[in-house]
Amino acid sequence: MSRKPRIYFPGALYHVIARGNRGEKIFRSKEDYQLYLNFLNEYKNRYGFALYAYTLMPNHTHLLVEVNEVPLSRIMQNLQFRYTRNFNIKYNNYGHLFQGRYKAILCEKESYLLELSAYIHLNPIRAALVKDPISYQWSSYRLYVRDEKDNLVEKDFLLAQFSGKKKVAAKQYECFVKARTGQGHREDFYELKDQRFLGHDTFVEDLHRRFNEELSFFYNISIDEIVSEISSVLSIPTDLFYSPTRNRQGALGRSIVGHLGRKLGGHQIKAIADHFNRDPVAISQGIKRLENKVNEGKGLAKIIMSIEKSLTQKSNGKIVI
Repeated sequence: MSRKPRIYFPGALYHVIARGNRGEKIFRSKEDYQLYLNFLNEYKNRYGFALYAYTLMPNHTHLLVEVNEVPLSRIMQNLQFRYTRNFNIKYNNYGHLFQGRYKAILCEKESYLLELSAYIHLNPIRAALVKDPISYQWSSYRLYVRDEKDNLVEKDFLLAQFSGKKKVAAKQYECFVKARTGQGHREDFYELKDQRFLGHDTFVEDLHRRFNEELSFFYNISIDEIVSEISSVLSIPTDLFYSPTRNRQGALGRSIVGHLGRKLGGHQIKAIADHFNRDPVAISQGIKRLENKVNEGKGLAKIIMSIEKSLTQKSNGKIVI
């Protein structure tokens, strides 16, 4: 599937992820981390964007950026080119430091700013680099909870969501982040609509219309309808889909529901997991195993194609995303 063009407008909020080429380190010393932050601060002052959160990991970076008059592409091209040039000179390195095109997810600010900031700040915990995010030096978390003076991160807007008093807001934000420590990888933050957007249907539809793009669509198919069709075709009793036991038929049925639910109906993994009262990670892993089998061209692929065709023929129309 071809890449969709990035959408830019003043006030656009992006979750930006840049990874090292072939998973290799992009920071080898404290000086490297600091140099990257210095460049980031310089371009923030030059281009006038707002940085709400960041975490620099050994082999990748997370930035939560709201642009103003200068598009994100110009900011990131300058930042990555300049840092790469300095890195290559220092370490006598050649070629690309970063892995291809950085990932930029256009996010609905009102719904995702707080949750994404916590997710970004907890990255070192998920990577088992530290046990407490306050211990990680190369993220903006300490700037929030310790109220350290820093011109790089736009703290006031985010903290104001908790309290008008900075000390109270900082403490509440600390509790907010730590309450999410055990969440692990958030698959829902990467379940993008139209390959680019993280937000509700109305947010995505408004962007399409604003930029005169052709509307994408999903079929108006419920999870229950998908379950019923799979149950009928594969002769899997409906109760096995919802059984708490580790039944192979039930697991296969749920994986197909997840695969077709996302593809045809636009249902997110969390919604599918909630429907079956299952862990989203388990549902996600089941879908991946199923899709690997389908890609191998086994007989299961033809069965799923027939189920897909039947569902689309029976659907009650299409819905835009």
